[in-house]
Amino acid sequence: MFDTTDQLAVNTIRTLSMDAIQKANSGHPGLPMGAAPMAYVLWSKFLNVNPKTGRQWSNRDRFVLSAGHGSAMLYSLLHLAGYKVTVEDLKQFRQWKSKTPGHPEVGHTDGVEATTGPLGQGIANAVGMAMAEAHLAATYNRPDFNIVDHYTYALNGDGDLMEGVSQEACSLAGKLKLGKLILFYDSNNISLDGKLEQSFTDDVQKRFESYGWQHLLVKDGNDLDEIAAAVALAKADLNRPTIIEVKTIIGFGAPKEGTNVVHGAPLGVEGIAAAKKAYGWAYEAFEVPTEVKQRFIETLVARGEGLEQVWNETFKAYSKKYPELAKQYVAAFENKTPELALTKHELGSSKASRSTSQEAIQELSAQMPNFWGGSADLSASNNTMAKADSDFMPENYAGRNIWFGVREFAMGATMNGIALHGGTRVYGGTFFVFSNYMLPAVRMAALQSLPVTYVWTHDSIAVGEDGPTHEPIEQLASVRSMPNLDVIRPADGNEVNAAWRRAASSTNRPTALILTRQNLPVLEGSEALAQEGVNHGAYILSKEEGTLEGILIASGSEVALALEAKKTLGQGIRVVSMPSMNIFDEQSEHYKEEVLPKTVRKRLAIEAGTSFGWAKYVGIDGATITVDRWGASAPANIVLPAYGFTAEHVIEVFKNLD
Repeated sequence: MFDTTDQLAVNTIRTLSMDAIQKANSGHPGLPMGAAPMAYVLWSKFLNVNPKTGRQWSNRDRFVLSAGHGSAMLYSLLHLAGYKVTVEDLKQFRQWKSKTPGHPEVGHTDGVEATTGPLGQGIANAVGMAMAEAHLAATYNRPDFNIVDHYTYALNGDGDLMEGVSQEACSLAGKLKLGKLILFYDSNNISLDGKLEQSFTDDVQKRFESYGWQHLLVKDGNDLDEIAAAVALAKADLNRPTIIEVKTIIGFGAPKEGTNVVHGAPLGVEGIAAAKKAYGWAYEAFEVPTEVKQRFIETLVARGEGLEQVWNETFKAYSKKYPELAKQYVAAFENKTPELALTKHELGSSKASRSTSQEAIQELSAQMPNFWGGSADLSASNNTMAKADSDFMPENYAGRNIWFGVREFAMGATMNGIALHGGTRVYGGTFFVFSNYMLPAVRMAALQSLPVTYVWTHDSIAVGEDGPTHEPIEQLASVRSMPNLDVIRPADGNEVNAAWRRAASSTNRPTALILTRQNLPVLEGSEALAQEGVNHGAYILSKEEGTLEGILIASGSEVALALEAKKTLGQGIRVVSMPSMNIFDEQSEHYKEEVLPKTVRKRLAIEAGTSFGWAKYVGIDGATITVDRWGASAPANIVLPAYGFTAEHVIEVFKNLD
């Protein structure tokens, strides 16, 4: 099946990677040198992509380099395949403002499908992509019209498999029988610090078979035919995801091949010369042999262009027979959200924001066919299930309720993969205190500008009887510190609706909804003001009469407390609801001055979380009623007053500001 030109192509991938790393004097040559054969087999014989249209073709295969430190190999492949990665770009590897950063970044480098580097997450991203493919295929495919029919591939190393998130995600993938998911395991018995046996002796075959995966072993990672045969077997089993364990030699060809020395440092001039001699390489640095260029055009490029053309013709016919489905499909991949109608909440009613969120989810599900999600085994508490929809399961991939299981980190990382795949909008829920388990994935969502939504409930010491282990204190400050993440803590049902409407329409950032367990009364003025107010981050909910004497600022459940205190403090007090600090900070200076005029320094912030972050809003003359110690186990109506969350205490602290 393979010939000398194919072997030359493998060595071209290796040498381009080595040269880029050497020029940068920084990088990881070991993986590209050892894994180049499996990568070449996949890209030349199996991967269905079109470099000319890139991520525009929705039915392309997805390739995720979970071992993101091997980025030099990916950039070499992208260059050879005809993506917008030039030799000059390879020469600028890891340099300021280059297209070839240290780890792959989606949207930054043409052809990159996911931002990777934090080990394990790329595997979970791939699981999410495979979930999206299965769901979209079940939703849109019709007899003779396989509009959605592609594979997801990921390449990982030992480090990925040691990370807990890979175990969570692979367990879920096995349960869901994601047969179009194929992992390439670069099994070289070396970790960064030394021999793998010092820290990792898992029986990977038994582990993955226990998950419900197919495990295939390639004994010689340089045998292109053996690798290709394994991929063919993997693709033939549509009832199980497959891991192909490929035994490789890290830094193959280098003087110190097979050791950790070649993992993460340039080989040096002598090392590169020795490796190129071992390959029989007779070309200059960064040179691509003509026959290698032609081989990529004849294989990957020609195949991808042809397949996309056939798909386009098929989709035209599909559009004529199923016009509404086709229109829905296009809108979903363009991330378009319809005008949303959510039921308003009237004065006199009182519900937990997790409950009004549940009502919003039902209405969003009815209006957005691409909307789906679930919970990390807390749906009964997070209220995340869409009652009119079925469950996403192997026998029913069209279902829109996802059972993520107690896998918070994997939930976040698979949601990222779902969003990267495109075609749906996904949300996931857990208790706010357990957002800590998810933060590495939340960070990657924010970094990649992915419009996923987190439903984080049980947001404060009002959790009550479950005690300090389950009562968030520092979490609000933690997630608020993250760039490009909307953090919204609504004060009542109308603010919840506004928050959901914003989240469901977002195109370039994730949203965290911070919701209560306890009931919240509908606040006077919120029905008219909440929509615009939430989109400004903070707004005047109760305006002063006459001279402005002071400002009470609160979020979430504490806004009602501020309004109650105002009744005693007098009409000169302004109450500001601040559901989102980061959104407020993005407003114009004029708007911020209107809400919080600099001349008014008598300010009190009220929030059942840490005081950290409030100083910028209350100033040196202001104060906070917050929680800077751990919670306690008792009913909420005992814990909250004990921690100072009463109108009387608010009044006392505010008066003492004089």
